[in-house]
Amino acid sequence: MPAFNRALPEFDRRDTQVLGISVDSEPTNSAWAKSLGSLNYPLLSDFWPHGEVAEKYGVLRSEGYTERAVFIIDKNGVVQYIDVHNIAEVPDPNEVLKALDGMQ
Repeated sequence: MPAFNRALPEFDRRDTQVLGISVDSEPTNSAWAKSLGSLNYPLLSDFWPHGEVAEKYGVLRSEGYTERAVFIIDKNGVVQYIDVHNIAEVPDPNEVLKALDGMQ
């Protein structure tokens, strides 16, 4: 998440909105973002019903938490890119930027 925060100017340049989403509650998300030194993009809560959005996108694990995943959704609401990582891996914002550049 901090890497995406640092890359925000590049996402802005591409007219792209970065959002984070977690199955944690809003207070937990706020505390976590604060522990990172703050995030300059919205961090949404998929807490109740627990993981409903993650389940619809196919990334909710049976243990109740999600895979690390990146989705690019175009302005028409169509998913254009999916990158799912092992929970221990951190997605690279440069790979997402490359994917965005390939769509234009």
